[in-house]
Formats: sequence, C-alpha cells, structure tokens
Amino acid sequence: MSFPDELKRLIEKSGASEVGLTAHQFESEDEILINSDTTFHPASTMKICVMLEVFHQARQGTFSLTDSILVKNEFASIIDGDPFSLSDEDDSEKDLYHRIGQTLPIRELVHRMITVSSNMATNILVELVTPEKTTDFMRELGAQGLVIRRGVEDGKAFRLGLNNAATARGFMQILIRLAKREVVSLDDSGDMIDILAQQQFNEMIPAQLPANVRVAHKTGWTGEYYHDLGIVYPLKRHPFVLVILTRGFKNEKKAYSFIGTLAKSIYDHWIK
Repeated sequence: MSFPDELKRLIEKSGASEVGLTAHQFESEDEILINSDTTFHPASTMKICVMLEVFHQARQGTFSLTDSILVKNEFASIIDGDPFSLSDEDDSEKDLYHRIGQTLPIRELVHRMITVSSNMATNILVELVTPEKTTDFMRELGAQGLVIRRGVEDGKAFRLGLNNAATARGFMQILIRLAKREVVSLDDSGDMIDILAQQQFNEMIPAQLPANVRVAHKTGWTGEYYHDLGIVYPLKRHPFVLVILTRGFKNEKKAYSFIGTLAKSIYDHWIK
C-alpha cells in the first residue's frame, strides 16, 4: 500500500465526513494531495491571509506596523452595513474587550490575531486592509482557492452563506511561498513565520511531534470544522508544509487526536 493510500485509510476510519490534506516537503519536493481542491469554511485559519495582507500593505507604505489603531467593538455587516459587535464569550482572547477606546500598534493586533486567535483584532485588521485586497493578494501569491469575504461573527452574512472559503491546496501554496520567504520580503516573511511559531493552541499538528520540532502554524475551528496548517521544521532537516482541513467531527478531542495522528504519520514518513 502506498503512503497516500495509508493516509486515506486513516481518513476513512476517522469519522470525519470530509478531509482536505496537502503537504509539501522541500527536501525531496514530494507532495501529498488528498481532496486538495475541496472547499471548506476556513474558520480562524483565514487569519493567516489577513496577516499576509497587513504586512503587504505595510511594505507598500499604506501604514506602518508600528502605527497605533483604535480598539473598538463595532463593525459593519457586509450585507447592509448595519453595525454588530463581538462577544468575549465567543472569543478565545478576552483582554482586548478591556481596552476598547484605547489604541494599540498594528503589529500587536496581528500578534494577538494569530497567537491567541483574537476575533476582535481580526475584525479591526480586516476593516483596515479590506477583504477584497486580501483576496487579491492571495491570488497574487498563486492561491486561487482562498477567498476572504468578511471578518468574523457577521451573523447576517453567515445566514446568507456569505462566508470565507479555503482549499487545502490554496493554503499550501501561500505557505510554500512563506517558507521560501517570498511573501512581501525576506525579512517580512521571517517576521510572519516567527509570529506563527508563537501559536498558543498546539493541540493538533504539534501535539504528537517531537518536542524539539518547531511548528509555525494557525489553527481554526467552528461548529464541525477543525483545521490546522503550517510549516514544520524538523531538527537539522529541511522543513515541510502541512495543511489539514476537516469537517464532520462532533467531538473536539477526536478531531485534535486525528489531526495530530496525521501530522505524526507524515513526519515519520518523511523524517526517517
């Protein structure tokens, strides 16, 4: 049985209704593509796209990452412009709710958006760079499967099905560019990788890997969707990109365990 077939067997036994898996090893240029063009609701993994566009516009001179921006909790629905606000009960990061009316550097908001998946920071930054320009930059990077339509918790848009969309191939394409340090600039790519490596939610891809393996990644989950994607840096070996998108898990522990098992299987196969 080939290794991709082994992975498909794991997927079939997982209980997930759908899994999109892509991986790219830089040492051999090997790739694994399983349901790579299936579209998923990306949940918070879309925040990596927002980060890339923030750095892109900063490099263009639209603003500086050290510029301060107002912390607020009122945003306009993409449907009709009606205002809506976020609840700290639905946000993994609570501190910004105590800072409404204050200002923070854009870089700080990016850090919170990625490392602790702040929804409020995300919506502030999406409003700053716009969904349209974010999607355009994903196209420029070669990722046709990534579409950013809005920030988070826009209930009217959600009910009408106007959601962000992603494919495992699309995420793989931007992560390959990032790992090669070809996104915006060499230094900017390095900064973004460092932010991803400070991720605080490590129950999925990193969980079953050796402790000395650095993983620069972004998680996302909502409802029955559980995802993790990033760049894995084995000790003294070339890195590899890994994207795992899932739908259909009813239990988060099963989802975490499955994604961790897939990541370890790929790590063990490539890192002999």
